[in-house]
Amino acid sequence: MASRSTSKRQQPSSSTPKRQAHGKARCLRILRQLSAYIDDELSANICQEIRRHLGTCPHCEIFVTSLRQTVSLCRHRPSPTLSTADRALMRDKILRTAQSR
Repeated sequence: MASRSTSKRQQPSSSTPKRQAHGKARCLRILRQLSAYIDDELSANICQEIRRHLGTCPHCEIFVTSLRQTVSLCRHRPSPTLSTADRALMRDKILRTAQSR
């Protein structure tokens, strides 16, 4: 009878992406750059780092997919038309909020 290993541990092969250290701080740093990443405003080195992270972090990958979909929907949606009164009201609220900070 041949002996089979039932261990779930396997040595990573050369084709398996290496696990990167993940943590809240690392993910937050990546997430802060995603808008610029999607808009292709970052250097090649930073884009490569983000792609590596996204390839090993399913949570961030889901987030960037959702962000891309949101940006696409917003770009294809017409801007709402605001009345003069609505624009004035919005401007006043923005100025009050800015002054209170």
